[in-house]
Amino acid sequence: MAHLLSLHVFLSAHAHETSSNPMKPSKRTSKFSTSISTSKKGVLNPSHKTQKLNLEVSPHRAVSAVRLMRIQFGGAFADLLNEKGKGSGDNEMGYVERTLGFRPRDLDDRDLRLVTDIVGGTIRWRRYLDHLIGSLCHDESMFRSMEPLLLQILRIGFYEIVKLNMPSYAVVDENVKLAKVALRPGAGNMVNGILRKLVLVKEDNALPLPKVEGDDRAQARALATLYSHPVWMVRRWTKYLGQEAAIKLMMWNNSDPSYSLRANSSKGITRDDLVMQLNSLKVPHEVSLHLDDFVRVKIGLQNVIRAGLLKGLCSVQDESAGLVVSVVDPQPGEEIIDCCAAPGGKTLYMASRLRGKGRVHAIDINKGRLRILGEAAKMQKVDDIVTTIHADLRIFADNSALKADKVLLDAPCSGLGVLSKRADLRWNRRLEDLEQLKNLQDELLDAASTLVSPGGVLIYSTCSIDPEENEDRVGAFLVRHPEFRIDPVDGYVPSDFVTKQGFYFSDPVQHSLDGAFAARLVRTS
Repeated sequence: MAHLLSLHVFLSAHAHETSSNPMKPSKRTSKFSTSISTSKKGVLNPSHKTQKLNLEVSPHRAVSAVRLMRIQFGGAFADLLNEKGKGSGDNEMGYVERTLGFRPRDLDDRDLRLVTDIVGGTIRWRRYLDHLIGSLCHDESMFRSMEPLLLQILRIGFYEIVKLNMPSYAVVDENVKLAKVALRPGAGNMVNGILRKLVLVKEDNALPLPKVEGDDRAQARALATLYSHPVWMVRRWTKYLGQEAAIKLMMWNNSDPSYSLRANSSKGITRDDLVMQLNSLKVPHEVSLHLDDFVRVKIGLQNVIRAGLLKGLCSVQDESAGLVVSVVDPQPGEEIIDCCAAPGGKTLYMASRLRGKGRVHAIDINKGRLRILGEAAKMQKVDDIVTTIHADLRIFADNSALKADKVLLDAPCSGLGVLSKRADLRWNRRLEDLEQLKNLQDELLDAASTLVSPGGVLIYSTCSIDPEENEDRVGAFLVRHPEFRIDPVDGYVPSDFVTKQGFYFSDPVQHSLDGAFAARLVRTS
């Protein structure tokens, strides 16, 4: 991923890369504003309550509850908050105040870490938590009719007790307090009763969880609850991988993600320089085993953001994406086209590897994200190498004489390889999306192929682990375009990333990286 003034931009970038259709902007539902403004269901109307500072309510729980509301109903991304409690470009505390009717104290470092953990974890484990909450309610209708903010507070409490193993008395007390202040006393009483019931069944080791038994469908439903994924994903992965491997993949998706930083070599920054900065910030890290410019960070990314390291010294970019650039193998003097370029992580890395000679033409349909790419290119001192083109690739290819030595199509995809980082994505994907995406991927491949010079290379990549978006798309393309052949990636990435067919594949479980795929296709005539 490319430059990022905050991690929000980075994670928003993944949302773009995994969008289902570049011609169809994502619709933002208005449910959130409705849910938080109506008093019919007992959700607070901010205008009905005096807005004031509240020092008694746990600030990280208040912020987490509102952020979860925004993610589920308002289209916000599950990003981290920066040091001022900002998320998605607006002041997080402002959202809290307008939603809850009061302002908690400012978040300290510990609060920020807890918000990150609780928001990400609660989203990942949503199906599991909802199963427990529903099981401990008086009846199903009580759970189904529960007002949104009350449900988020309960999810937080259940996650803290079951997954974080926080002291139960503190969790109960603090979430009851939040429900009473943000909603009403009766809501606090309900939270108190349900959380205390959870504490008892947990102490008795009697959590009401389903057993993996019965036919394939029944087992898939049970696994979907136990590992908190949509049923269709469980069935699909069990089909392609087997049940044991599917469980390992879901466990990976539910784990805390690590992030990689790429030293900005185009500004003369080496990995050693980046390591020295991380040491000074006391941020634990590991150097990449696969890429010379990359360092992996598990914790402490907030310190990196606060220190301003993302303002030119380095970028957040997963090694799996960096290895796609290795498959492209940019060489000084080459003309390269990046077909679905924004937000620009691969564009900028390719540009840095041209070492001031050559050009990267960055095409994208999203004008706003393309603008961000242009700003990032200036920050990383590669704006003389990068040219941005605002266009739909399919129309552009029909009307342009532009040809290039190498053409990268990092296609819109399901994003099934990045579910560890994009915690909310699993709940926003449907099986039907894959069919639409496959059609789009075919159209974009056909368009991109016309931009490849004779003897040039077309690189097709995704951040998906699904063979129907990867190998199957390449196979279908080669049937339609016999003038292309597979160029094995053996000489471009380490051997354990090379498939039997000669493609690049990053396996989340095997490699502890985001899932990714890439194929090199040489134009022979």
